[in-house]
Amino acid sequence: MRGLREIAASGERRGLSIEGFRRAGVLVPLVMAHRRPELLFTKRTEEVESHKGQISFPGGMMDAGDGDIVETALRETREELGIAASAVTVRGLLDDLAVPSGFIITPVVGTLESLPSLTPNPSEVAEAFTVPLEFFCNPSNGRSEIRDLQGMKREVWFYDFHGRTIWGATAMIARMVVVKMGLFRG
Repeated sequence: MRGLREIAASGERRGLSIEGFRRAGVLVPLVMAHRRPELLFTKRTEEVESHKGQISFPGGMMDAGDGDIVETALRETREELGIAASAVTVRGLLDDLAVPSGFIITPVVGTLESLPSLTPNPSEVAEAFTVPLEFFCNPSNGRSEIRDLQGMKREVWFYDFHGRTIWGATAMIARMVVVKMGLFRG
């Protein structure tokens, strides 16, 4: 896919460092099956420590044993969905995002040639599903609100897809992917 070259070639990204915030990595899995790329999402259980019941990309906090944030994202994806790191082709990193829960999230874009058989961890993942990437290319599929987050006005995006609401950092990451790939029609 032509837009993936833009992600891979882009050496410029915004990294963040905020005292007291914890590092987290998420995999942004682009599944290349069905003749159109789809993003793979998870719905978090109500038992997880943070972001209960929210739609997210697979990922989590960086562990001391992780070599880098890419390793974090791949490890968490294996733990949450059973996807082996060898099944993922890492394409590049997007800009860091700071979220009100005290995390700095680094999105790691990776492709999968097809959707492997998933084995969701029942303590972390309530469900896994895909959304066509083209859904996020059309600005009329989303809406935004201005919210006050820790004294700063921020635009928060929301997408409703088949009864699921994708919002916050996850929605921003999906938007970053389509913008970076030159696919956004807005």
